[in-house]
Amino acid sequence: SHDGTPVTDPPAEGTTLVSISTTFYPGAQLNELPPDTVLLASDGVFFYVHASVLLASSTNDFNNLIASDSEPTRDRDPMLSVQEDSTILNVILHIIYDMSCAHYSPPFPALVAAVNHLPTYGISPKAKIIPSTPTFTLLLSNAPLYPLEVYALAASFDLYDLAVATSSHLLSFPLATLTDEMAELIGPIYLKRLFFLHFGRSDALKRVLLPPPHPHAPTPWCDFDEQKKLTRAWALASAYLAWDARPDLSTSVMESALRPLADHLTCEQCQQGLRERIKDLLVQWTVVKVINCLQSPFFRCTANIFHSALYEQWRLYWARSTVSILIEYLCTAWPCSCNVHHALNFRFLFFATLFFFGMRETFRTNISFRIQAIM
Repeated sequence: SHDGTPVTDPPAEGTTLVSISTTFYPGAQLNELPPDTVLLASDGVFFYVHASVLLASSTNDFNNLIASDSEPTRDRDPMLSVQEDSTILNVILHIIYDMSCAHYSPPFPALVAAVNHLPTYGISPKAKIIPSTPTFTLLLSNAPLYPLEVYALAASFDLYDLAVATSSHLLSFPLATLTDEMAELIGPIYLKRLFFLHFGRSDALKRVLLPPPHPHAPTPWCDFDEQKKLTRAWALASAYLAWDARPDLSTSVMESALRPLADHLTCEQCQQGLRERIKDLLVQWTVVKVINCLQSPFFRCTANIFHSALYEQWRLYWARSTVSILIEYLCTAWPCSCNVHHALNFRFLFFATLFFFGMRETFRTNISFRIQAIM
């Protein structure tokens, strides 16, 4: 059964139907000792568990439902009612026993609810959900379908490894659609990391795009001046990609933008150098790790990035961006009460973003004509 209960036939007349977990039942070999405690879910399903296992993971005696070990077992109440239904309780107990519940195919909302209920019973999600555990694997398997929800869950309990593993599925997420409720759930630190992940990937793209194809030794039909045409065309083509840079930019898009440069080359050595440079670029972009962006000191800084002490670091970052001049202009055109040379205001970035996307199509059109003219 998917909810942790066995499939039963309709009861005969005069009998009572009792639903018992298919994993946590009296004869289950989950421990060297037999179960000594019964948990009754809100929907009437019984779970036979070990008090010692629950207490070992709990810091509040399992929400004060189970007496401490100092009290004799015979004096404990073996039947305990909990507020969770069988689906959620089943996931909670699998987390406590460090077992996989994937074969039950629990719905994602039940997984989230189970993790959120762990602190109620004095159980730390950060201690229980680590990369080597089945629960970590199960949550991560839901990341392709629910990337933002898994990231928010990881952020709310500081599950850094899960957040990093999930963030690769958020590269195509439009940050402008993030709701206030989700932003509040994620929290300032992990929200900042998510934004800087997008910024960092775009910045990494600019770095790997910058070097032009390596020039070859001059020949009678292709000297250094002739090779400069390829260098200038590469600069414009890479600027086109950098201007439209997205964290999830695919290698096929990059290749389709750069391959046509070879159509205008008559020198075989230049064509070979271009092919090698494109191949090297695709490899470099493929191996750019999301974790590198999230682990850099700039991205992991917990201070406010608009604090004056960090302004120079922020300025250096934006100096490599194609919109740095625009932002500086906006800071001058719309001064605020604070010193714009020590703190960038969010409204400047807002206007810059609007202007940036508004000019993108114009830039894309003009750049193609420039490349053709050079070649």
